Amino acid sequence: MTDPLFRIAEALERLAPPPPAAADPLGHPAYGWDGQVLRATRGFRPVPLDRLVGIEVQKGALTANLDRLAAGAAAHDVLLWGARGTGKSALVKASVGQVQATGGALALVEAPATALDGLPRLFALLDGVARAFVVFVDDLGFDTPAEGRALRSLLEGGAEGRPGNVRLIVTANRRHLVPRDLKEQDSAINPRDTVDDALALADRFGLSLGFHVVDQDQYVAIVERYCAAYTLPFDAHDAIGWATKRGSRSGRVAWQYVTDLAGRHGKAV
Repeated sequence: MTDPLFRIAEALERLAPPPPAAADPLGHPAYGWDGQVLRATRGFRPVPLDRLVGIEVQKGALTANLDRLAAGAAAHDVLLWGARGTGKSALVKASVGQVQATGGALALVEAPATALDGLPRLFALLDGVARAFVVFVDDLGFDTPAEGRALRSLLEGGAEGRPGNVRLIVTANRRHLVPRDLKEQDSAINPRDTVDDALALADRFGLSLGFHVVDQDQYVAIVERYCAAYTLPFDAHDAIGWATKRGSRSGRVAWQYVTDLAGRHGKAV
């Protein structure tokens, strides 16, 4: 006699919707990866690159690297690190959008940090596709060097690394992705070995771009650029007052202020 629980499980399986079909890797400007299936991103509308203020060096370096990747030339994996809200994620998407707008055969694939184990599967899927891809992992960080060793292997030195048409871009608040634990260094037989292990992952990125705390003048300049783009009245004193109440100045806070300002004037952004 069949187990009733088994029959229930079979019935539920029949009722469950089929898994979604994978998106065409040539058909969309941006995708999401959940570790199993490639899905098209709806409404990929990155901020125009010229709207990002105060990070000119970073903009130039990243877009030049992506231009090379889209053209089939040698390009680096990239680490963008630094203070929160300084435009790291916005720059990645804006740079991809800029390359696409100028005819570059490049697409963005966003992969959450929780899906790192599925990156080899993603690389196999994208290998040989007549297009370049940026695999973007946002806000990555590890508590110990051991947690990042699998990613180190994918970046360099592994038996099966990522294909030539794919490069990784990672953003992180910490420059070295792993916290520098002085207690661990003190207890190690050779403290230098501990330090080297912690730094080894960050060293795998050929291009490392730092983002630093936004000062008041830069914050005001960011707000002014946004206000001009959306034909909103610009008031530096009001913008500074908003940041003071938030206790923070950053590109993210500037955008939040502009969103609030637009709402006050009955506009959408």
